[in-house]
Amino acid sequence: MPKVLAKGKTIDCEQRSNLREILLQNSIELYNGSARVINCRGIGSCGTCTVKVEGKVSAANWRDPARRSLPPHFPATDLRLACQTQVLGDVKVTKFDGFWGQGSRIVWTPKG
Repeated sequence: MPKVLAKGKTIDCEQRSNLREILLQNSIELYNGSARVINCRGIGSCGTCTVKVEGKVSAANWRDPARRSLPPHFPATDLRLACQTQVLGDVKVTKFDGFWGQGSRIVWTPKG
């Protein structure tokens, strides 16, 4: 059973679980500022659930790089849309600042 390490919590989940759903179900704040209210609810169109993921996850589907190719994102970064990411093995998640999570300052890390 894969483990998700985010904001100081270790969460067991089923393989192929949706990362966004796992984080939200475990009270981990995924959205910055008003993105908590204004987001696409997981369909991959807004880009506000962007996180850095280390570990075994699904390959990016077409929505992920398509959305991250639009400003303020950059497709060359190592960020992913949590809503379009399936957990395949143990992962560590980091959240950055900025409305879309695209900033350079860390909001929370796997450890807290």
